[in-house]
Amino acid sequence: MAGATKIQRTSALRQAPPKGQKPGKITKKFIINASQPASDKIFDVSAFEKFLHDKIKVDNRVGNLGDTIQISQQGEGKIEVIAHTQFSGRYLKYLTKKFLKKQQLRDWLRVVSTSQGVYELRFFNVVNDADEDDDE
Repeated sequence: MAGATKIQRTSALRQAPPKGQKPGKITKKFIINASQPASDKIFDVSAFEKFLHDKIKVDNRVGNLGDTIQISQQGEGKIEVIAHTQFSGRYLKYLTKKFLKKQQLRDWLRVVSTSQGVYELRFFNVVNDADEDDDE
């Protein structure tokens, strides 16, 4: 394989799954924590869950979730997404930002990854200046 091109080397590496793993069995779990804005009653968690059901693409088709992706509401303001196929957390973050923009909440909320597979909606930190006294 010394004279092989880069494409040939990478395709050779992808052919065999790592030892001890079954090919094709991928399960990823993602959690979106929106409890802070949901407790302030500015974020509708059930509408966001419906948005994810409607917008997530599987095999380049919308509404093709089937048994491969499960979306459920966990407790107060948490949504859990379990994917049994290849699924990116960045795609989930993208859809969350798209929902925030649609609801005109993007100016006040941001999506932060707190740990691997966990995303949290947080308010932007607004610092009030001491210049407010100058307005008088």
